[in-house]
Amino acid sequence: MGVWQLLLAGLVMVFGLCGVLVPGVPGSWLVWAAVMWWALQDPRPVAWFLLVGATVALFLSQVVRWALPPRRLQESGATPRMAVYAGLGALVGFVVVPVVGAIPGFMAGIYLCERLRLGRHGEARAALRTAMRSGGSNVLAELFTCLLIMGAWLGVVIWA
Repeated sequence: MGVWQLLLAGLVMVFGLCGVLVPGVPGSWLVWAAVMWWALQDPRPVAWFLLVGATVALFLSQVVRWALPPRRLQESGATPRMAVYAGLGALVGFVVVPVVGAIPGFMAGIYLCERLRLGRHGEARAALRTAMRSGGSNVLAELFTCLLIMGAWLGVVIWA
């Protein structure tokens, strides 16, 4: 697989990560489709193992999301700006503290957005709790799974 195809697959994954944060966009399916396209082009067995792992991870993510309460983010006052802060926080957390840092990074992004908007610690904490109860945990589960898949793909592309 050429460099341009790898960059294109990575770009589709980044669009998928952004799509997870936008309601109605099938972000996790874009990430899976990019991995599938890469696996079809790459003859190594590790590509197929990664595709199977991504499929299982996304299936488990969907099961977890169905078990959680339904999304009501708009009712809780979530804004697109909050989604950007949460997504960037998860990405920074995922890079700084590999894998598990995405969870506190996501919540820190929401807290920072609300702290800047509301100005007080107590109100920002209450807004974070409301956002997480109103569907933030659904978004976090899907985003965390997509970050895991993209991280595994990067690891395979770089080291294998």
